[in-house]
Amino acid sequence: MTLPPQAVQAPASPATAPLYLVDASLYVFRAWHSMPDEFRDVDGWPTNAVHGFARFVAELVERANPRHIAIAFDEALDSSFRNRIYPAYKANRPPAPEELRRQFGDCKALCRALGFVVLADTEYEADDLIGSALQAGRARGHHGVIVSADKDLSQLLEGADEQWDYARGQRWTAAGVRDRHGVEAHQLADYLALCGDAVDNIPGVPGIGCKTAASLLHHFRTLDALIERSEEIQFLRFRGAGQVGPKLRLHASAALLYRQLTTIARDAPLGDGISGFARRAGDADALHALCERLRFGPLTRRRLHAVAGLDYAPVASQ
Repeated sequence: MTLPPQAVQAPASPATAPLYLVDASLYVFRAWHSMPDEFRDVDGWPTNAVHGFARFVAELVERANPRHIAIAFDEALDSSFRNRIYPAYKANRPPAPEELRRQFGDCKALCRALGFVVLADTEYEADDLIGSALQAGRARGHHGVIVSADKDLSQLLEGADEQWDYARGQRWTAAGVRDRHGVEAHQLADYLALCGDAVDNIPGVPGIGCKTAASLLHHFRTLDALIERSEEIQFLRFRGAGQVGPKLRLHASAALLYRQLTTIARDAPLGDGISGFARRAGDADALHALCERLRFGPLTRRRLHAVAGLDYAPVASQ
């Protein structure tokens, strides 16, 4: 039976319903690199990434059956507020080829057709949209399940929140962040500002590596306190402690700038997500058109219709 346009399944209690927040770009890129280049749409463009992403989304819903979910996409890879304050931010990444950019659009359209809230913005990255959605979700009584392997997102974890590295089958809460990175979840932005993040082209403070950054934050708790009390660093018991203080004072303003880059925003515009994150029945016409244009096979079509809460009636031409 086709589901009505209200939420697919009403939560028993807002306080018990997790809000699933999916870092879509990670799984689109993974599909692009892992799926064979043998899929084409009706116009001959590659569709391997969207095929792989569709399978991921279907499997996620089949396994977790999320009542509340939002899918965050990156549209600010070179236009976010971070690029304005630090032009070298992510400048080490080559631009996505047109064949992949088209598929990002198809993945976004697919999520909308399936009835998911889609988050995207040209000023804010997917991480910021996830952080802002989690903030809004907490106000409605939800805890978050962040579906991503990205370490940056661990800074958002509080209380019952979880991060789920879907591909590796690993889940952790804020309590598990220290075992993974050597610092508490709320210290992660300061930690990355100190030791840098090569993935995002953030250099960090020269001479401060991961272990030193963790040791400093264990003692001083915050970057601000560390800078204010930098004269005390020389008395700590780790190799090279005498040289760290002068380097930090020399690069203090840079470290504070890097923290602006590593801190996930929680006030990004949410668009459709501002009114809630409940799954809705999908758009049958839009889903059918996408399946036709992307040349999905009958098994994928059946799974996607089930995800969307729609009847599936195969036709002879498929």
